[in-house]
Amino acid sequence: MKESFFSKLLNGKGSRRFILFLFDIVCYAGVVAFFYAVSLMTDYSAPVKNMATFFINSAIQLILIIACRVILGIYNNVWRYTSTLAYLELIIADGIAGLVTIAICRIFTVFYYGVWQAITVGALTALIALASRFIYAIIYKHTGNGNKGVVKTPIAIVGAGRLGTYLAGDLQNNSHSTFDPMFFIDVDKAKIGNRIRGLKVYDENSAADIIKKLGIKHIAITITSTKGNTLSDIYHHYTELGCNVLILDSIMSTGRQKRTLREFSVEDLLFRKPVHVNKDSVFYKGKTVLVTGGGGSIGSELCRQIAACSPSRLIIFDIYENNAYDVQQELQNLYPNLPLSVEIGSVRDVARVDNLFSTYRPQVVFHAAAHKHVPLMENSGAEAIKNNVFGTNNVADAAEKYGTEKFILISTDKAVNPTNIMGASKRLCEMVVLCRGDSKTSFSAVRFGNVLGSNGSVIPLFEKQIQNGGPVTVTDKRIIRYFMTIPEAAGLVMLAGNLAKKGELFVLDMGKPVQIYDLAYDMIKLSGFEPEKDIKIVEIGLRPGEKLYEELLIKSEKLEKTENNLIFIEKDQPLSRKQVKDKLAVLKNAVKAFDGGDRNSIKAAIKEVVPTYKEPGEVNCNADNSEEMKKANRKAKQS
Repeated sequence: MKESFFSKLLNGKGSRRFILFLFDIVCYAGVVAFFYAVSLMTDYSAPVKNMATFFINSAIQLILIIACRVILGIYNNVWRYTSTLAYLELIIADGIAGLVTIAICRIFTVFYYGVWQAITVGALTALIALASRFIYAIIYKHTGNGNKGVVKTPIAIVGAGRLGTYLAGDLQNNSHSTFDPMFFIDVDKAKIGNRIRGLKVYDENSAADIIKKLGIKHIAITITSTKGNTLSDIYHHYTELGCNVLILDSIMSTGRQKRTLREFSVEDLLFRKPVHVNKDSVFYKGKTVLVTGGGGSIGSELCRQIAACSPSRLIIFDIYENNAYDVQQELQNLYPNLPLSVEIGSVRDVARVDNLFSTYRPQVVFHAAAHKHVPLMENSGAEAIKNNVFGTNNVADAAEKYGTEKFILISTDKAVNPTNIMGASKRLCEMVVLCRGDSKTSFSAVRFGNVLGSNGSVIPLFEKQIQNGGPVTVTDKRIIRYFMTIPEAAGLVMLAGNLAKKGELFVLDMGKPVQIYDLAYDMIKLSGFEPEKDIKIVEIGLRPGEKLYEELLIKSEKLEKTENNLIFIEKDQPLSRKQVKDKLAVLKNAVKAFDGGDRNSIKAAIKEVVPTYKEPGEVNCNADNSEEMKKANRKAKQS
């Protein structure tokens, strides 16, 4: 179809400003002519007697109006997409022009142009400018070429605040948007029943009925929580109504923050807000920093965040060269001027560790190297002791020997009342580190829960099982875990390093534990499938050493607050160096016995040196009465 003249006028790009400029002049001329004609038809005939002066002063006012609009950038606005602020700026520009005109009339009395004439003409001109631009925006919205061929999908917006209003305006004005906002959903009684941007605001209950009645299939969430309801709760509420739930997110593009609607991710369904670390507060700039296990999930993210802090040197130490190489290439691309060293070796090798410290003399050490897989360590217990316990002892000894300022151990919630060799080995690592309170080196440990997306974690396993069409396997439908993201875990560790003085055991308040069954259920839904219909969720039984819940805190100990209200210090009474040395001697003998064929030696030694160790069956039989299981607040999702 041939494009109409009006459409060409609406869509003209190169001539847009010139056309608008001429339009404003014509409008002003029309107002002046109208005012002059009205003056002739009334008793006030001064304009007729002073026609030349009247039109000279009208020309002066026009020049002032155009000048003020140009100075305030009025002609730079694209009015079909503009905001209320642009209209306000136009009023301000014309107001300034009117005041200057009045001042000229008062100062230069030779001009006959009266004050009320200036006000009347200026007000009418501003009114026409506002109305014309507003009408133009409405016409473009409904007839502009940008809307042709675009089918708008109805969507409801949860949150009638600043972000929700922003999204509604963007969807209404953006000709390329595929969504048409229908109404808002909010809990604010002052907003419910009113209209914002022409859209009515409903409460949650009323909205549910309207969603079903209108068959709305899309919901946009622009808030993180409402009066105690988490983002996860909001998500589940609307998915149960059969809606596809989107979230308004911030992204960085060419150095500027933009907002976009995107699909939910597993990270969005965490039962709390992530901890954000202010990089400006950390002290790593100009420091020599060593990360053991720097190629692993947590270690590599630590390296990324440390590299952004401009250390004098970053050393990556790892036994697995492929991971270390990948991190090296990534950091060299991102930070070409970063002094970066990659060293391959094991923390079990005393000579190699000593050489590493003597070469670089690191000021800060993050010890992330460890065996972490619970079932594998149950079967190879001696390796957990060699790598985790004696490896930690080797690195800690070298840190003291070469004057390291701060040593931060990465620990786990599985170290609390452990039921497996891996968890017990990490508890022993804490003992090895925290017994050094008399050292010039500041030793501390950071304890947190499971990390979403880390190597060997449940998320990649579920993703692979879903891609293969299922089934998705869970060890037990009752099992719960604490979760955090990889960047959050690394950020917590870095913050702990900044806060650490000596002997602290840092613990993150991770909020509610997550039901693994619910996590599997949500991941299937996020992948576009119907749980238990398209993809089954199957129980396979608890693995060796696994308990139904994890604990972050040793509840008998006091917690001390830090400057971050989600990070606490557990005042665990450390053992003496001699006590730890005696425990290491027991473990050393147990390792020799294990390697000699006595596969029960490690478990027997663990029971002797870790008083809080319990058999998993002993803990699991009373799991339903635990505080953690009650806190999980599992949703009623039946297989």
